[in-house]
Amino acid sequence: MPSLFDSPEKDIAHDAPRPMADRLRPQTLSDIVGQDHLVGENGALKRMIDGGTLSSLILWGPPGCGKTTMARILAGHTQLHFEQISAIFSGVADLKKVFEGAKFRRGQGRGTLLFVDEIHRFNKSQQDAFLPVMEDGTITLIGATTENPSFELNGALLSRSQVLVLKRLDDDSLEEIIGRAETLAGKKLPLDDNARETLKAMADGDGRYALNLTEQVLGQTKMMDTLALTNFLQKRAPLYDKKDDSHYNLISALHKSVRGSDVDAALYWLSRMFNGGEDPRYIARRVARMAVEDIGMADPQALQMALNAWDLYERIGSPEGELAIAQAVIYMATAPKSNAAYTATKKALASAVQTGSLMPPKHILNAPTKLMKNIGYGDGYQYDHDAQDGFSGQNYFPDDMPRAQFYKPVERGFEREVLKRLEYWQKLRDKKNV
Repeated sequence: MPSLFDSPEKDIAHDAPRPMADRLRPQTLSDIVGQDHLVGENGALKRMIDGGTLSSLILWGPPGCGKTTMARILAGHTQLHFEQISAIFSGVADLKKVFEGAKFRRGQGRGTLLFVDEIHRFNKSQQDAFLPVMEDGTITLIGATTENPSFELNGALLSRSQVLVLKRLDDDSLEEIIGRAETLAGKKLPLDDNARETLKAMADGDGRYALNLTEQVLGQTKMMDTLALTNFLQKRAPLYDKKDDSHYNLISALHKSVRGSDVDAALYWLSRMFNGGEDPRYIARRVARMAVEDIGMADPQALQMALNAWDLYERIGSPEGELAIAQAVIYMATAPKSNAAYTATKKALASAVQTGSLMPPKHILNAPTKLMKNIGYGDGYQYDHDAQDGFSGQNYFPDDMPRAQFYKPVERGFEREVLKRLEYWQKLRDKKNV
């Protein structure tokens, strides 16, 4: 009777079923799709390989865009020993073991290419451990991350690496990947044109996920339309984590769409955030910020609209509360825009810091005591309501400070009327001070 140990381990591994994403993993830089800016003729990685040099790299991009594959291919283009670890499953002891092996190989005249997946998961002290072995050439590091390296990686580590940004795969790239899967399987996907587009939309720019979906559909024999496909494949949750870059990218897109008065784009990004499970209170806070930062005095009602929507959500919750926030977003996007109040406040704050502790002019100070009256507090103050036109034109800046203009209204919305008033008062002020 044959023993289990009679078959070599490599034969068992060879016969084991492999996912299509693994079987179709690119073997050369030219096989990588969707990253021509890196692997094309003028791409950064292509130039490194052609030049025979490889520096430490941080590969930043969304899931399924080819970071791990790219690292493996780069290892094949060098004489370096390849090591791979994941920051999710590795700790200090694992790093020490890898570094010791790399130092031994360096003593034998061979370098080490270390690929660290999810490198942002390492804490500061763990990231610091890479610095000495990177500086002395013991390892060449390739780190992969889905998070913004500026926020998640130490400055010292970034200064010793080159950050390469990988793109989310577009429809053409996904189509090419699906076509390769069909060639490997020897048959076409049983999908009509609309369903094929739906499958790519479900993949959401993730090549690995696209291949997993394709592998499932290739096992079907009956032609499917979009409804049949969505029933067969449970819809993937949107790529949205309230703690990662997607959270900040989408709220930024929403805010800038409102600022740009693009109501339809604003509603799209708002819906993406709702669909991703964002806390509506977070969005409501940002809408209130839009009201004071980007609309301001051009439409003073905008702030009240934002606060009303926020308050209504707190009172009635979902889903009607989200509709109130959506209505507020529509109001903000379609309102006249002015950041005059916002910029005026920033200028005034800067001036306050610069001028320090200058006293107000004495004529506008109250004089509750005899001493204060004797030294001139309140002397010469003119009550504006008693003055002609209800305007005295007195100086309210410190005596040692020249008059400044911080607030400059725009000729849009309500602020157009404010501008007329300021110009009128300035004429009266000039007339009285001649």
